[in-house]
Amino acid sequence: MIHNLAGAFEKEFGARAIAIARTVSQLSDIQNSVGKQGGFEIIQPIAERIRLATDVDYIVVIDMNRIRHSHPSESKIGTVFEGGDEIEAFSQHEYISKARGVLGYSIRAFVPIMNEAGTKQVGVITVGLLAPKWYQLLDEYQFDILVSLFSGLAIGLGGSILVATHLKRQTFNLEPFEIARLVEERSGIIQAMDIGILATDEKGNVTFINRLARQYTHFFGQTISRKSLFKDTWLAEDTLQQYEAYRPLLMFEQMYLVRTVSIRIMDQNAGYLIMLTNRKEANMLAEELTGIKMLVDSLRAQQHEYMNRLHSIAGLIQLERNDDALSLIIDEITDEEEIIQSLRDKIHDYSTQGLMLGKYSRAKELGVELTVDEDSNLVEFMSGFSSGDMVTIIGNLLDNAMEACLESPHKDVHLTLIGDRHHLFIEVQDSGKGIEGIPQRIFDYGFSTKQKEGRGIGLALIKQIVESNKGTIQVESTINIGTTITIKAGVTEKQ
Repeated sequence: MIHNLAGAFEKEFGARAIAIARTVSQLSDIQNSVGKQGGFEIIQPIAERIRLATDVDYIVVIDMNRIRHSHPSESKIGTVFEGGDEIEAFSQHEYISKARGVLGYSIRAFVPIMNEAGTKQVGVITVGLLAPKWYQLLDEYQFDILVSLFSGLAIGLGGSILVATHLKRQTFNLEPFEIARLVEERSGIIQAMDIGILATDEKGNVTFINRLARQYTHFFGQTISRKSLFKDTWLAEDTLQQYEAYRPLLMFEQMYLVRTVSIRIMDQNAGYLIMLTNRKEANMLAEELTGIKMLVDSLRAQQHEYMNRLHSIAGLIQLERNDDALSLIIDEITDEEEIIQSLRDKIHDYSTQGLMLGKYSRAKELGVELTVDEDSNLVEFMSGFSSGDMVTIIGNLLDNAMEACLESPHKDVHLTLIGDRHHLFIEVQDSGKGIEGIPQRIFDYGFSTKQKEGRGIGLALIKQIVESNKGTIQVESTINIGTTITIKAGVTEKQ
C-alpha cells in the first residue's frame, strides 16, 4: 500500500513539475538572461518567487555550459550542474527524472529554454520536488491506512468464516485429515474386493476402476470411455440400463457375470456402477449349491418312493402274503441295482452319477418314464467343461423336460450323453406340450413360460457355459408332440 501511495505521488509530482518548468521556460526575462554575464541577478529572484508561490522544492536554471543561474541555496549559483540525468535536455527534449540531488531523492522535470525566436536552445530549466519518504507517508496517511487494514481484515475474516462454513457443510463437517483417511480406506476396501468394480459418469467416461476390473478388461491406462472399454458388447450400448440381476458378458474368450446399478446424486443420474464377476469363480460356489440342492431333491424323492414301497410291503405282510412281499422287495432291489450299475458303467463322474440317480427317483415320483440311451458314455470331460458344468446342464435340461411332460398323456424323457476330452454331445427329448413362438428364446436370460419370479435362469446359464466353450445349442419343438434340445461341442454329429 505504501508503495502504491509513493507511485501515485511520483506521478502527480512529475506532472506538476513539468507544467511549472514549461511556464518558467517561456518567461522572456529567463530566455534573455540565461547564459549572460550576471544573468543570475535577474533569474534568481524570479525563480525563487515562482518556487515559493508553487511550493516546489527547487527551480534551477542552467545554461548550455551546465552553469547554475538559480538555486534555493545561493552558494550553488555559478557552479556546474552534475546530476547526470540532464544530458537529453540539452538536445531540446523535455522529460521527468528521479535522481538523488543535493537535497535528496527528488522528482524533477527537465524542459529546454529556447530564445525568444524559438530557433536556438539557450539553457535548461529543472523543477524538482523531493520524493516523500515512506515514514512521512505513513505518518500523514496513518488513519486511512489503519481504516483500510481493519476493513480488509474484517472482510477477509468474514469471507473466511463463510467459506469455511460452506466447505464444512459440503464435507459433512469432516476435517481434512478425516476426509483423506476416509478416501484411503474406501479405496483400499474397493481395491481388495473379489469382484471387478467400475464407475462411470453420466457421459459414460470411466471415473474409477479397481485392480480386479483392470485385470478382467486388460486396461491399465488412466482415462477411457465405457464404449471403448467394452467395445462390441452390450455394455457399449448408447443407453445403459440398470440390471439388478447378473447378466453374461463375453470378453477375451472369458465369460463374466455383470450387474449394473445406477448412481443417483440429489435424485439425478450421476453414472453407473458396473460389477464384474468371473463366471468360473461364481460357478465354484454355484456347483456346491447346485450339488446340495440336487442331493436334497434326490433324497426327498427317494424317501417318498421308499415310503410307498414300505407301505406296500407292510400291507402284504399284514395280509400274510409274505411271498408277494418278498417278490416286491427283490424286484425293487434288482431294478435299483441295475440302474446303479448301468450308471457306473456309462458315467465315470461321481457327481453326474449322483445327479442321474436322483433324477430317476424324481421321474418315478412324477410318473415320468426317464430313459438313458444305451450308447451313452461319459468317459471324461471335454476341455473347458467341469463337473459342475455337467451337473448344471443335465440337471436343468431334465428338470425342464420332466416339467413339460406333466400335462401330457405320454410322459417320456430320453437322454443321450456322450463325451470325452475332445467331444461332448448331449440330447434331451421329451413328449411334452412343446414351445410356442421361437424355441430358441428359452435360452434368453429371464425368459420363462411359467411366468414365475426367479425362472428363466437355468437355461440361460446353460447357454453361457456352452457358448463360452464354443459349443452350439439346437432346439426343435412341435406343439403337443415334444421338444428336442441338442448340445454339441467339438463334434459335428451324434457319435
